[in-house]
Amino acid sequence: MSDATDLSIEGVTLTAGARHLVRDVSLTARPGEVVGLVGPNGSGKSSLLRTVYRVLRPDAGRVRVDGTDAWTLPVRRLARSVAAVVQDGGTDFDLTVREVVAMGRTPHKRLLDGDTAEDAALVDRALESVDAATLADRPFDRLSGGERQRVLIARALAQQPSLLVLDEPTNHLDVRHQLEVLGLLRQSPATVLVALHDLNLAAYYCDRLYVLRDGAVAASGPPGEVLTAELLADVYGVAAEVAVHPRTGAPQVSFLPGAAARPAPAVPSHSGS
Repeated sequence: MSDATDLSIEGVTLTAGARHLVRDVSLTARPGEVVGLVGPNGSGKSSLLRTVYRVLRPDAGRVRVDGTDAWTLPVRRLARSVAAVVQDGGTDFDLTVREVVAMGRTPHKRLLDGDTAEDAALVDRALESVDAATLADRPFDRLSGGERQRVLIARALAQQPSLLVLDEPTNHLDVRHQLEVLGLLRQSPATVLVALHDLNLAAYYCDRLYVLRDGAVAASGPPGEVLTAELLADVYGVAAEVAVHPRTGAPQVSFLPGAAARPAPAVPSHSGS
């Protein structure tokens, strides 16, 4: 694996017609950091990540990988540095699990190169790291959602990237595998940019958080500074208490069931009903 990458998102704006998906967002992820994106559904997390792994080109701003505009890099060179795990990352592979994970080695090969013993060892190691070694010979398209997710994470790890970009990697995973996967990211030498829904997992595993609302950054900084009851009320519209976990020292968010922080919009009346 190459050295961890410096990621800089500079004033990125992304639109779809008249709608802003992302508004003038700037973000940094320094080598070796785990940086989390949090925010409500539709806040722009996935759209912002797509500008990093080059699915959506920004309308304005730049995404820089080690100082170079990511959109000017040759695809193969970028793939050697950046690996992405996306939501619904494909379920129609007519391949075994091992073959799917081995796809992560493609950026490091020339055309028609076969797999080497080193490739096989890296694939085995990646499968073991996500507790999927026993799945190696099974058809990928016969796996459960959680099993597929772990295999796709293994494929990204086999790629040996210096920057990992993950969109809700804990989706479909049970609690044990959520903790194992995030612990794996925490120990990775790569720079990690990850979108998460679970604020307590984000608080524990991320060095810094960026909170998105309506496509813009509402707050950023260490989890202990960012996750406050006031911010959760403002951004998520919920009442919550935030305490310091007595064992981990991380912020611990407790939501208050049935206690909305602001009233729901009134339902319009209909005449003649």
